[in-house]
Amino acid sequence: MRSRTAPPLHTEAQTCADPALATALKHANMREHQCLVGGVMNSRILAVVCLSAWIAGAAHAGDATGTPPKYGSWGYDAAGADMTSKPGNNFFRYANGTWLDRTPIPSDKPGVSLRLLITDLTEQRLHSIMESAATHATAQPATLQDKVGAFYHSFMDDAHVEALGAKPIAPQLDAERQATTRDALAALMGRTNVDFEGSLFNVGIDVDLKDPKRYAVYVGQAGLGLPDRDYYLKPEFAKQKAAYQAYVSTLLTLAGWTHPETAATDVVAFETAIAQASWSKVEQRDPVATYNPMSIAELQQFAPGFAWPAFLKAQHLSDLDRIVVGEKTAFPKLAALYANTPVATIQAWQAARIADNAAFYLSQPFQNAYFDMHDKTLSGQQAQAVRWKRGVHAVSGGDCSAGERLDCFGNLSWAVGQLFTDQYFPASSKAKIEQLVTNLKAAYHARIQNLDWMSPQTRQEALRKLETYTIKVGYPDHPRDYSHLIVRSDDLTGNVTRAADADWMFYVDRLNGPVDRSDWSMTPQTNDAYNGSLRDIVFPAGILQPPIFDPNADPAINYGAIGAVIGHELTHGFDDEGRKIDADGVLRDWWTAADATAFEARAKKLGAQYSAFEPLPGVHINGDLTMGENIADLGGLTLALDAYHASLHGKPAPVLDGMTGDQRVFLGWAQAWRGKLTDDAIRRQVTSDPHSPRAFRVNGVVHNIDAWYDAYGVKPGDKLYVAPADRVQIW
Repeated sequence: MRSRTAPPLHTEAQTCADPALATALKHANMREHQCLVGGVMNSRILAVVCLSAWIAGAAHAGDATGTPPKYGSWGYDAAGADMTSKPGNNFFRYANGTWLDRTPIPSDKPGVSLRLLITDLTEQRLHSIMESAATHATAQPATLQDKVGAFYHSFMDDAHVEALGAKPIAPQLDAERQATTRDALAALMGRTNVDFEGSLFNVGIDVDLKDPKRYAVYVGQAGLGLPDRDYYLKPEFAKQKAAYQAYVSTLLTLAGWTHPETAATDVVAFETAIAQASWSKVEQRDPVATYNPMSIAELQQFAPGFAWPAFLKAQHLSDLDRIVVGEKTAFPKLAALYANTPVATIQAWQAARIADNAAFYLSQPFQNAYFDMHDKTLSGQQAQAVRWKRGVHAVSGGDCSAGERLDCFGNLSWAVGQLFTDQYFPASSKAKIEQLVTNLKAAYHARIQNLDWMSPQTRQEALRKLETYTIKVGYPDHPRDYSHLIVRSDDLTGNVTRAADADWMFYVDRLNGPVDRSDWSMTPQTNDAYNGSLRDIVFPAGILQPPIFDPNADPAINYGAIGAVIGHELTHGFDDEGRKIDADGVLRDWWTAADATAFEARAKKLGAQYSAFEPLPGVHINGDLTMGENIADLGGLTLALDAYHASLHGKPAPVLDGMTGDQRVFLGWAQAWRGKLTDDAIRRQVTSDPHSPRAFRVNGVVHNIDAWYDAYGVKPGDKLYVAPADRVQIW
């Protein structure tokens, strides 16, 4: 089952982001207040005064109440540092090494981190909410709380789920057996947004990047059961590919499909051909290359061999007259592959996709097979999460493989978000963070004004774009309406498909209406943040906890953590993708040629630095894939450090436990990324994720900031040392 809309352009943790296109995501995966002086933000100092005053005030307020910070005596867990390490050799290790050594990865997770502790706390709170709701829920409830409770009960009634076995997906499998033509099979693929079927193409609805006052329908490549095309095509993933073929065979056996082993061989061969036709993750990052509007007639002519009208009709899009094609050169190849593949192979492939997408909601043999493949083999997770945790994820959303996020693929995510924020995120917190964010926005305004490499013409456009951003904090102003959704306490898979249908129709029904700029693409309980296609920067309630933000911590720690995260999201509007969208949200080149050349040269230099990093022996970061996130990390921490300096009003920073103010800012950033993943999860991340592994989100940033060298006495000969002329400064 797929996401109903294109994802945010950029998120802070792990994502499956594909800018401007709906990205295929499985439901079954468990997986303005301005700081102005005389109306003008006229200097970097003045621009950040409000930000600094708020952070300092929050810290002092915490001290006054006697409430200690969560970590250490001033917000940093010094006991987790490895002060015997040399900062200039591995700053991530210096700041976090003892914690890394003594903290094992839980057997039921692919990683462990301080961010994961935020998710764990949120998970416990959601568990309490759902358990309470389940005790009051009727068989077919009417209230929002009772619907959440009934959905949770339907998952937790494992005896009923076990008794059903594969029966819940029998109708879908029968439909595949009866679909003996490619047109009929294409129509079933069109159900990918509302049921468990898979598709060669994903469809989503999002703001039109060439006309942001209206929505557009986007269609992109899909069809793979493994995380990325490289898993099919590169020899280093041969082990995972072989395990996947065995997994497909197991699913088909459990589903009662004939000749499962032979069918599994055909299915993996089919997906390998799909991978060969597909674009790489790096190619997909270009919003210009992936914006190709066509009429439906033009699409049929461009990619013949696939029954587009039948496919779109099943998506409730039969009246559509325009669609935006993503990976353009892949479409004719995928359509031709579909036209030339035996119907029996497509049927078996679809049966495997149905079983895979539904496995999380089926009996234990399905769930065990799913865990062994997706979590253990691909991410290195050693034990399956207990059932109540899986139940929370089923209703609210779950791990996207980072071991941190709690928003992916939940069936009643927005309903749970309403209940969560009603209880755990007061309006006063929302107001405080909103002011913090808008003040950092003012600081970024001043920073753009002072760039030495940007011409006045481009600078004017950049400042205009910055001022169009809307800051969203905590939770949406307008809750989703679930009054018409039917939830039954004894029908788990039915609940999943009805929720998916309601979610998809929410987007379809507003397709021809005005764009809702108050919309959110990330649920309130999410431990993440994003910069989206609405020119909005969103900080859900779930991320606004230590170590990201602690009102009782030393201001320098908060600058290094939440300040840098805010700066990160602001910078995304001007990274290698974001800079291609103008102040009106239009995909347009608004840069002078000289400025674009200067930016690209700096970005290329940064990419080369990251491509040299090896998270594992022989496994390098892809500097092109991670370019946008690396630029945003560098810009975010640089901006946060500027803001901290301004907050001192020319006075020296206090020294705490021998640590200077600048040192504490850098430690705040490093602590925010304290954590580790299994080797398999790192390989998966480096292959398919636009974020660099944690250690390099720290080391790769600090070694480009001059103040870090001064703060820690980093000298030539240290492993992270970069000569001043080779340090990258963009924003």
